[in-house]
Amino acid sequence: MGATGLQIAMAVDAPAGCPAGEVSADTGSSVESVTWNRAGDGNVTEEFTVEADLDRADVDPVFETDGRTRYRFDRDWSDPCACEIVELQGSPLQNVRAEDGRLHLTFYAPDIEQVREIVSNLRERYDGVRLKHLSQSGDVDDENLVLVDRSRLTDRQREVIETAYGMGYFEHPRTANASDVADELDITLSTFTEHLAIAQSKVLDAIVDTD
Repeated sequence: MGATGLQIAMAVDAPAGCPAGEVSADTGSSVESVTWNRAGDGNVTEEFTVEADLDRADVDPVFETDGRTRYRFDRDWSDPCACEIVELQGSPLQNVRAEDGRLHLTFYAPDIEQVREIVSNLRERYDGVRLKHLSQSGDVDDENLVLVDRSRLTDRQREVIETAYGMGYFEHPRTANASDVADELDITLSTFTEHLAIAQSKVLDAIVDTD
């Protein structure tokens, strides 16, 4: 039996001063293979790969292969980036890339409590933090895997269900009730329940086998 845990995919609007995010927005190209290493001099060295020639004073080319260039830049370790915030919680990152000014992070966590803590810490510093995907890693029966098309949800429906999830509305026992979530979203209770009911119905349609 393999080890189990949670695999999480998350998107974060890249903050100002994040070259990887800025490059993806400026060039329209996907920035991939983002890595970093903390040195003993108080600096963090980061590298990323992109299919574009950059004219930026804050990044240096390292090498080029197959039309793609590896770039490097340094920053102060005292101001942790989104990637470091995740790993400082003890969740190893599996993949980091940037597209259209948004960071996409894939990482592992042992339980939902740690995921909630990471989301909370990121939202304290950054805008546009979204949980895109959460699944159990380890031994999984392929017959029980379900693909949910998130595009069926409107932006508002996603916001409602993600906020409710983040506040513990779906926990047993609940750590937030419907009124709490409605207040957080600055909407009426009836509007919240309507959006949530529609969103849950769309998600359940993909999960429940009606054949």
